[in-house]
Amino acid sequence: MTRKTYTGKTITSSGPYSHAVDAGDYVFFSGQTAYNAKDYNGETCDITTQTKRCFAHLEDVMEEAGVSFDDVIKVNVYLTGMTHFNDMNNVYQTYFHTPFPARTCVAVYELPLGADVEIECVVKRP
Repeated sequence: MTRKTYTGKTITSSGPYSHAVDAGDYVFFSGQTAYNAKDYNGETCDITTQTKRCFAHLEDVMEEAGVSFDDVIKVNVYLTGMTHFNDMNNVYQTYFHTPFPARTCVAVYELPLGADVEIECVVKRP
């Protein structure tokens, strides 16, 4: 089987994975952090900015796949602490409207590249 994959124009991978894999009706998007940008130079930023950048990186790959946030059916959010939950949620709710996608949000010990948030999603083609 040959995988059909999509790669964002403005982001990199911090490991051996594809930005998104097409599975026919569904597209699976790998987690993105704020620090996956091609022009990332080591600066850190607050959780609000990190969350916005996660969504910008996902949107970059979605454009390549021909889908949008309106097509998202499942989101997984990883935070390095639940103290970030409200600030992340304030940004999150600007990208989705009712009916909201299903979502899981968990706290993890740490994330790649020193990020405090990583977001991945699954899209169903319209």
